[in-house]
Amino acid sequence: MSAPQSAITAEAVRFIETVSYVDLPAEALRVGARCMVDTLGVMIAGCSEHSVGILVADALEQGGRGDALLLSAGAAKAPAALAARVLGTAGHAHDWDDTQVSHDAAHVYGLLTHPSVPPLTAALVMSQRLGGVTGKQFMLAFQTGFEVESKISEWMTPRHYRRGHHSSGTVGTFGACAAAAKLLGLTGERLAHAMGIAASLAAGIRANFGTMTKPLHVGRAAENGVTAALLAARGFDADPTVLDGQWGFFSVMGEGFDPAKPQQGFGRTFTIVDPGVSIKPFPSGILTHQSMDAMLKLTLDHDLRPEQVKAIRFYAGKNILEPIRYPLAANHLQAKFSMPALLSMMVLKRRASHHEFLDSFVASPAMQDMQKRTQCLGDPAIDALGYDLIRSRIEVDTTDGRTLVQWADERYRGGPLNPLSDADLEAKFRMCAEGALAANEQDRLLAGVASLASMEDAAGLAQMMTFEAAH
Repeated sequence: MSAPQSAITAEAVRFIETVSYVDLPAEALRVGARCMVDTLGVMIAGCSEHSVGILVADALEQGGRGDALLLSAGAAKAPAALAARVLGTAGHAHDWDDTQVSHDAAHVYGLLTHPSVPPLTAALVMSQRLGGVTGKQFMLAFQTGFEVESKISEWMTPRHYRRGHHSSGTVGTFGACAAAAKLLGLTGERLAHAMGIAASLAAGIRANFGTMTKPLHVGRAAENGVTAALLAARGFDADPTVLDGQWGFFSVMGEGFDPAKPQQGFGRTFTIVDPGVSIKPFPSGILTHQSMDAMLKLTLDHDLRPEQVKAIRFYAGKNILEPIRYPLAANHLQAKFSMPALLSMMVLKRRASHHEFLDSFVASPAMQDMQKRTQCLGDPAIDALGYDLIRSRIEVDTTDGRTLVQWADERYRGGPLNPLSDADLEAKFRMCAEGALAANEQDRLLAGVASLASMEDAAGLAQMMTFEAAH
């Protein structure tokens, strides 16, 4: 089958070229600031991960231009692309970064990207490389990348994800490229070539979920997007219509796109506003949060103690059971994609912060035993309801003969229908920054985001985030 005719690349280029700060709705600016607070926080928290320490060491060993700070290495700097790899990986290391939302009932949630980390990473490193980037220019670059990335992800068919691609790694590359290109001032053919380079660099497969390489997908998306923009600025060329046609990104990576959706256009309505973005309360896959809240509710409502649990049965559709794939998590990375591990956390600890996502806790006898009492089962009736909402049911058999049942709340906490409050968002940020930044340093960074529109040099944001980590 031949690919549908389209001019999506040209539309993306036109949007990136022409969008200005005054085009950003007030609500986009408000939500964008929230996404920045959240993403800067999870980047700081991610810097404590061993995987990020490896990348910092590698970047310092490679050396090169001192373009951008590595955050957890004090004053040490690296070339922009290498710094982007480090920051992008840190932002996704805990799987705690925000998630795109869709109203498409046929969509698979895993297809939707984590939209903030790639463009925000690109804006952070490029503002340092270029110097003199104002806060408004910084916000505009971030919003430009967010919009391009999210629309491409929304328009692709679910086949992209079902084939095993990781959208945050593949589509995220375009978000980083668009943000970097906006700050570089690329236009016309140069900008189209940047998108073409980005398309061939985009990668990430789901086989690596539950390993260090999963967050590296997002780090590479940030690195490759920055690289694509910088190469195009030097005159490197590529196919200027790379999203379209028989061998374009949509066809090769996902067997096409929904031909009706590109009529939405880029920036006519901003995805960050409608349908919105979800900010995660837990450091695990977005598909798990509704069920974790349901397990917490059941545990608290019945004051359920671990020793009272005989068996747990978790019922869900393919949209949860396929990507959340570990039946018995052995470490904290696998736990992020293991419903038995996540439900067990709620029974044992009645919470799931990054303090619970430690190898020592996940491998503990209590966690291993509770996971073995938990069974994940496909429910055709849930599948038949569609994937516009994330649905699941939990049944717990107790040692005294009861069966307790709890359905997940489809209006999941953190999503646009039930967003985290500003106070909860700040609490999450401070939890992430704890141990890295002192309280007054946290205050300063939060104030910096709040006053971004008046900031004369946005490179100051990265400077406010810098600390020395013991990797």
